[in-house]
Amino acid sequence: MNIVTYGRQFIDSDDIREVSKSLKQDLITTGNYVKKFENKISKFLKVKHALSCSNGTAALHLAFMAINLKKNDIIVMPAVNFIASYSMAKFMEAKIYLADVDSLTGQMTPKTLINCINKNKIKKIKAVVTMYLGGYPENVIEFYNIKEKYKFYLIEDACHALGAKYFYNKKYIPIGSCKHSDISTFSLHPVKTITSGEGGVVTTNSRSIYDKMILLRSHGIKKDKNFHWKYNILRPSFNYRLSDLNCALALSQLKKIKKFINYRKKIYDFYQSHFKINRNFINMKKYSKIMPSFHLYLLSINFKKIKKKKDELLKFLKKENIYCQFHYIPIYKFKLFNDKVNLKYFPGSENYFKNNISLPIFFNLRFFLLKKIPYKINTFLKI
Repeated sequence: MNIVTYGRQFIDSDDIREVSKSLKQDLITTGNYVKKFENKISKFLKVKHALSCSNGTAALHLAFMAINLKKNDIIVMPAVNFIASYSMAKFMEAKIYLADVDSLTGQMTPKTLINCINKNKIKKIKAVVTMYLGGYPENVIEFYNIKEKYKFYLIEDACHALGAKYFYNKKYIPIGSCKHSDISTFSLHPVKTITSGEGGVVTTNSRSIYDKMILLRSHGIKKDKNFHWKYNILRPSFNYRLSDLNCALALSQLKKIKKFINYRKKIYDFYQSHFKINRNFINMKKYSKIMPSFHLYLLSINFKKIKKKKDELLKFLKKENIYCQFHYIPIYKFKLFNDKVNLKYFPGSENYFKNNISLPIFFNLRFFLLKKIPYKINTFLKI
């Protein structure tokens, strides 16, 4: 039985060999592989400082702690996103405002951000979190211009966007370079562009932010440079370190990142070409002046027009052993979210939630399985 999920890792003999080598080192945590990976990823992203950590959620938490996000500080983020950024800000007792998203991309836009600020009469913003859903970095410069006007920290939740680029000043700039943000955060989960098993990365060009995150990654411990047995605790914090085993895998995977993204692009192009016949029911987004990571293929179907519901399609595909997914349920729909919500302020989020699904897209997805997916979806649309 060939079950197709929306994403999965690819591990080859080079990855296994590198992890095996890391096990033979004197240090298998806080060792040479951690330093090697952080150096390589900072060069790849063209950023001054890169810090590995235990996962993408830890990356966001480190970012929030490094800017000293505290109780009642105002933070704005998209209503559609993985729960991590909201949970960490909630954990830190910040005052969170959700901005609506575009109904096709699922991303917060400059317009919805400004609408959120004006609607809620927000005066002083500590931070704004952007999120490049699916790995398609939209409106990078526009968000930066808003940051400059309102003087807040701009944090990119780039967990979907490792390897993606945006166009500025006649060249493509890597997401994570922090040329137009203060901090970028990444996930190295198995379904992401590259994996370390579990893991995350935080990047910044600010030395002070980087130094804070180094401290906060390991219990707030400051070691004495001259006496290895002496140390002090400067701030309460957590253990968010990533082991050398994980970094060895990430280091090996990073060598293949262009190959991974190119393969994902081929799948993306295949889907685009096969869904053209159903333009009456399918909304197809065209991206310009970006180079995506193609973490997700987001399919937007006008279910109202075909008089069916999204769950019906997902159940239909599941019977065919095609396990599609949805990214993401709007945050305000969870029990965790206690505030009352007026849905008229979230038309984009509501439409996105009703009409979008994520299709399988990952390296080494076999063609005989791939071609089945648009065929079955097009069949459903004609039923």
